[in-house]
Amino acid sequence: MTNSQFRIEELSDKQWRILFDNPPSNIVNPETVLEFQALVDKIEASQTLQVVVFESTNPDYFFGRYDLTRAGDTPTAPGPTGLPTWIDMTVRLSQLPVVSIAKIRGRTRGGGAELAEAMDMRFASLEKAIFGQPEVGAGIVPGGGALDRLPPLLGRARALEVILGSLDYDAATAELYGWVNRALPDAELDAYVDLIACRIATFDRPALAAAKNFVNRHTLPDPKDLLAVQDLFLGPATTWPTVPGRRAKIYAKVGAVGPAEFERNMGKYLGEV
Repeated sequence: MTNSQFRIEELSDKQWRILFDNPPSNIVNPETVLEFQALVDKIEASQTLQVVVFESTNPDYFFGRYDLTRAGDTPTAPGPTGLPTWIDMTVRLSQLPVVSIAKIRGRTRGGGAELAEAMDMRFASLEKAIFGQPEVGAGIVPGGGALDRLPPLLGRARALEVILGSLDYDAATAELYGWVNRALPDAELDAYVDLIACRIATFDRPALAAAKNFVNRHTLPDPKDLLAVQDLFLGPATTWPTVPGRRAKIYAKVGAVGPAEFERNMGKYLGEV
């Protein structure tokens, strides 16, 4: 299967590799959302699939931040769960009997980090992976799940540090905090993720599905909470009186350092506006 942003490699009937490519910096946009939902549909339809590994073709960016200039175009049509598109696809991905693994090289922030947080496991390149939830530093709030998924992963205090501080975090810190399963030397990342994925692919699907389902009982956010946050993100948060001023300062900083440099070091520059 080939989409404009995603490519599926069906390694076997039990194991897929899905590559994301939206140059230059793998920004997540409304088209990404619709294509990702279609991927979840395809994953869900398989009767044999057991494990999917998501990765990027760009070594500098995994899933990038969400394109806030197009927030008004965010798809919100109900999916099979009856929930709006983003929540539908992330909730279904977490609940499917298929195991989802994020293999992270490069930066993943904002909405892209929230997609990774909805996956079952996350493994990161020690040298190349960077994590961040920059929304508060941009004058808004994370709208795609971080407010509900990070506290169970990191604990309340560290989740607040990450969300309210809007800093960038290296992979070693992300591992220490519980944001990722493991941070591995880049030269070892592929082999380790392949080992885990291939191992899962050899096990029995009913056992995998049942184990994941029971773990999910106490570890997944309530979709109602996800919906409340998304409603805030797409609605009232866009009209806060502080937003225009913050946005103008950010645009000025982008103009001063250049878009590519700002994207690379967003955590640093948000603290300077």
